[in-house]
Amino acid sequence: MARKASPTGADRRRPGLLHRIRTNFLTGLVVVAPVVLTIYLLWTVITFIDSLVVPWVPARYNPSVIFDTYIPGFGVVIFVIFTAVVGALTKNLFGRQLVRLGEDIVERMPIVRSVYNGVKQIIETLLSQSATSFKTACLVEYPRKGIWAIAFVSTETRGEVPAKAGVPEMVSVFLPTTPNPTSGFLLFVPRQDVVILDMTIEEAAKLIISAGLVSPPARGEAAPGPRPPAPARKAAPAPRAAAPAEAQPLHHHRSGRNPIQSP
Repeated sequence: MARKASPTGADRRRPGLLHRIRTNFLTGLVVVAPVVLTIYLLWTVITFIDSLVVPWVPARYNPSVIFDTYIPGFGVVIFVIFTAVVGALTKNLFGRQLVRLGEDIVERMPIVRSVYNGVKQIIETLLSQSATSFKTACLVEYPRKGIWAIAFVSTETRGEVPAKAGVPEMVSVFLPTTPNPTSGFLLFVPRQDVVILDMTIEEAAKLIISAGLVSPPARGEAAPGPRPPAPARKAAPAPRAAAPAEAQPLHHHRSGRNPIQSP
């Protein structure tokens, strides 16, 4: 009887149905999850602003009351228009006087003053066009010498900190944490101890969020490709045969007779 052909290596490694379904599901999840999360966050922000603004709109101007259905985004539109009007009024002298009067009243309230000043400083830092933002990624030795961490250069350190530290040139850097880069540490590092990186802020953020899994290539470094085949080794030459020893001539004795011959 003829023997049955044994399955080849390709047949043995062929994935099953469950493996293919799992692979397709994970691939689709990578595409769908960011879209769904983005829509969910936008919807949450819109409904939150609507819940704060819409109740202040009179019923005769409220489309949710007129059409007897919830219209998402109406509160966002009202909030944007109101904020733009306040900004336009603040630019003139009368608006600035009103803002200054309101801040003077807030300054007299101990607890409210602290909260107001902190929130105002954060918003001005985030929204001000003239404020210095993170533009450079760098390396600093943290938490000890020999261990490097990625940080973002904030600005040059001025004032009391470099004077009391005894270092004339210092840099303020923000050291983010993984996987949440919005929290971290503020470090004052001597300029000579900061190593500037060529990667962009986005690439450094991806590297931090992914815990080192997504690493950008070095500038000027080609993308990894297939390695060229190794050159074939040449066969070692066969060892040469030893040359036959030359026959040495028989030297005659001084007496002129051959030493081999008998006397």
